[in-house]
Amino acid sequence: MPKLLDNTQIAEVIKRLKVAMRDLPDPSVTLVGKKFKSPFLVLISCLLSLRTRDETTLPACERLFARADSMEGMLKIPVPELQKLIYPVGFYKTKAERIHDICRDLLGKFGGKVPDTIEELLTLYGVGRKTANLVIIEGFGLPGICVDTHVHRISNRLGYIKTKTPDETEFTLREKLPQKFWIEYNALLVTWGQNVCKPISPLCSTCPVKGICQRINIGVSR
Repeated sequence: MPKLLDNTQIAEVIKRLKVAMRDLPDPSVTLVGKKFKSPFLVLISCLLSLRTRDETTLPACERLFARADSMEGMLKIPVPELQKLIYPVGFYKTKAERIHDICRDLLGKFGGKVPDTIEELLTLYGVGRKTANLVIIEGFGLPGICVDTHVHRISNRLGYIKTKTPDETEFTLREKLPQKFWIEYNALLVTWGQNVCKPISPLCSTCPVKGICQRINIGVSR
């Protein structure tokens, strides 16, 4: 295997991708964070985004938030109505119940405030590391390492790290990636992964980092 990229090279990758993606849409949770500036609504949007495409997540968020944008307000919505509001996000029936669980947890454990640490966020029912990190980043503007399928795939495809699981990727990036890049890293790689560096047949011929990327485990490309 070629030598892993160093931090000078990853800085150049990030610089080039930021230029290349200026006209591409932000991920849905990033858009929610920018529009509503509410850690609570970012948390709910994270929940809705799991196993769901952005083009489905964002309209579902807007329908729900137009109906209620507070913990108390969402708890007043019966679960069957919540299901209709967020449909067709993935696992919408379970997620409607989780919304109530999270609202109750926040009101009962944290006085109605979303905690700003990963450790406390992980105590909320149904919240895992990916969601906790994304809330830290998009809800509070604090440095975190949110690893989804795009971040895991592209970080390894670039040859910046060599890991087998998203959790391993998170902790490896925490050790290697300079903290000044942490906040933007997820949104950058998610957007790039959705539009260019796709799981199957990525658009390598037009990629601005093709001279740096190690193209690890890429078979067919365009």
